[in-house]
Amino acid sequence: LTGAQDGSVRMFEWSRPQQLLCFRQAGNARVTRMYFSAQGNKCGVADGEGFLSIWQVNQTTSNPKPYLSWQCHSKTTSDFAFITSSSLVATSGQSNDNRNVCLWDTLVSSGNSLVHAFTCHDHGATVLQYAPKHQLLISGGRKGYICIFDIRQRQILFTFQAHESAVKALALDPSEDYFVTGSAE
Repeated sequence: LTGAQDGSVRMFEWSRPQQLLCFRQAGNARVTRMYFSAQGNKCGVADGEGFLSIWQVNQTTSNPKPYLSWQCHSKTTSDFAFITSSSLVATSGQSNDNRNVCLWDTLVSSGNSLVHAFTCHDHGATVLQYAPKHQLLISGGRKGYICIFDIRQRQILFTFQAHESAVKALALDPSEDYFVTGSAE
């Protein structure tokens, strides 16, 4: 799966030189993040205008339409994570009201899909990591802060400053004992 500054999203197969599918044509907002669901049957694309779109991967048409597309953040959606078999999705980004980390239910209508919005990260959240064993979300922000959320209780557990500049990367070890942060500096 490839995403570009011009907004295009294309899927390739290792053994074929031509694309299999074009999910989005050039001319859309720049792609900020893309992932496959854990089952591999869905892919999601976040973009610079605050949208998250999700497609079924096993499409037969050359230009498939997303089965979900909604504006998660008013400025940009920088990252997202599939949670609970991809019916629950967490997003990070920047919104005018500082609700910069959100939980969404993909099984209800778009008007009711926001499960919870966390007010955090002045100037926006840049990255997101899901820890399934502990049911935690870890987010990094533009000002170097890390927030840890309990998604069961829907509350912020910890906030601390890890860097002086924007957090650009988060990684979680497989046993979920540690996580590592990387910054713009």
